[in-house]
Amino acid sequence: MSRQRVARAVVRAEVDHGRAELLGDPDRRHGWTLLVDGTAQSHVDLDDPTHLEFEYVRRLAHVVDLLAVPAPRVLHLGGGAWTLPRYVAATRPGSAQRVVEIDARLVELVAARLPVDGLDIEVTVGDARAALEEVASASVDLLVLDVFAGARTPAHLTSAEFVASAARVLAAGGVYAANVADGGRLEFARTQFATVGARFAELAAVVAPDVLHGRRFGNVVLLASDDALPLPELSRRTAGDPFPARVLDTAEMRRMASAAVVDRGAVPSPMPPSGFFGRP
Repeated sequence: MSRQRVARAVVRAEVDHGRAELLGDPDRRHGWTLLVDGTAQSHVDLDDPTHLEFEYVRRLAHVVDLLAVPAPRVLHLGGGAWTLPRYVAATRPGSAQRVVEIDARLVELVAARLPVDGLDIEVTVGDARAALEEVASASVDLLVLDVFAGARTPAHLTSAEFVASAARVLAAGGVYAANVADGGRLEFARTQFATVGARFAELAAVVAPDVLHGRRFGNVVLLASDDALPLPELSRRTAGDPFPARVLDTAEMRRMASAAVVDRGAVPSPMPPSGFFGRP
């Protein structure tokens, strides 16, 4: 019989965009999972910022590890509990990082309960698209899009105009990384492949085989750059993860995107099924 996991502590707070909960990890003394309106947003271990519970965050961390820049300039659109920024600070000391999060009261909660004392992480409260428009051109080495309103990525962060803005702020060799949630035939992911592929020369996607083949809803980590991406090493690392994933290359993604419709206006990502992301 499997052991039921019970949170060692629960902190609840009303935030600007719903109700937040911090659930104490029963297996980690200073581990916490952040949920907003029942949707799991982040997991943080204050004792070990390199411990990554969520499989898609682990895949983003592989991208961080493979960046050629020793101390990259990273822009995180979407904050949660700042899991990836903590990882970057721990593994790439000296990196300049900025987090953009729209929910001011959530930022206050995370700063108070899960502090990042001594880490060079700037946190800005604001809309991700508006903040991106103010970022200087060619000033970012890695741009990470991980924004969910409830359980969906807002439409204004899925458009061709948004992708053009993302490309503008990237320095030479810079990488765009987006957490895309989808299921079934991956129709939304395919439109994102097409939209991003229209602007960037090189593409990659990291996806679990059962998500790729439509057997479950899940995360697709979409990568893009105008320079070659480190696909062989990324494939090796993701294949060795606790939940192995496949890495799709540019040609595979362009084939998947060939039938996608991208001229009907941007749309939000699909609503995940009940139980996914911790949704009731």
